[in-house]
Amino acid sequence: MLESLKQKIDKGVDYAFMTTEKVAKAAKDLAREHNLTKEEARKVMDYLVQKSDETRKNLEANVHELVKAALEKLNAPVRADMKKLEERIKKLEASGKTPVKSKVIAEKKPVTGKKKRVK
Repeated sequence: MLESLKQKIDKGVDYAFMTTEKVAKAAKDLAREHNLTKEEARKVMDYLVQKSDETRKNLEANVHELVKAALEKLNAPVRADMKKLEERIKKLEASGKTPVKSKVIAEKKPVTGKKKRVK
């Protein structure tokens, strides 16, 4: 009976997103519904908490990998890149050296007014 209950619990993805309080309430409801002893109810709750934690960790790892792959695909800087740049800026500021200035190309302003006619 306890094993069939565990199998039903495995199928429920909702348990992965439950807080400890909700898991405890769900375990109590299941224990009441299936006429479990206090020991069996405690085992069910422990099992629910364990499965919830495992599923949450797996989901977090999968999301982390997806985000990492997306950032690499976009060639977006990550925190480590930004941290390196910040350290480099701090060193330059502390040394008193000025960074190399890039040349700014002057923008051409649009010509306003009348154009001269060529005869």
